[in-house]
Amino acid sequence: MITSSRLNWTLRPATPADVETIAELRAAVMRRDLERLGRFDEHRVRQRFRDSFAPEHTSVILAGKAFAGCVTLRPAPDGQWLESFYLDPAVQGRGLGSAVLRTLLERTDADGVPVRLQVLQGSAARRLYERHGFTVEDQDPVDVLMVRQPPAAPATATATPAAATG
Repeated sequence: MITSSRLNWTLRPATPADVETIAELRAAVMRRDLERLGRFDEHRVRQRFRDSFAPEHTSVILAGKAFAGCVTLRPAPDGQWLESFYLDPAVQGRGLGSAVLRTLLERTDADGVPVRLQVLQGSAARRLYERHGFTVEDQDPVDVLMVRQPPAAPATATATPAAATG
């Protein structure tokens, strides 16, 4: 379990019992953007989450002791995929999303791997990801694929003898 005292939040491993709570949060959080894109379907928004839910890679975000959201960090051959990052609207705008994302990126940076994610076109979440170093890799009319490379390792200076002049 990861804890941050400054904002009083923790991450705990998700369990299969969390699926419906998270599916409901997903529907609430994504509704406005999906409606704007003409893609909201009351059943499909929940079922897509249920079909892809991977509790072994998902963390539940707690603010104090209350459910505040979730995030999935799924291993991939070329790095990690950040998925299903949803925060209850009641806790958005307080720095919690940045704090959670910063914690996850410290982990992936330590592993030296890139992180990819998809965000809906026009979603306010894109600004959060851009503030944390994600850039657009590809996009279509609905989704924006973003990537964040790990910071470059500091170059080790190699001493080279100065050329003698004379």
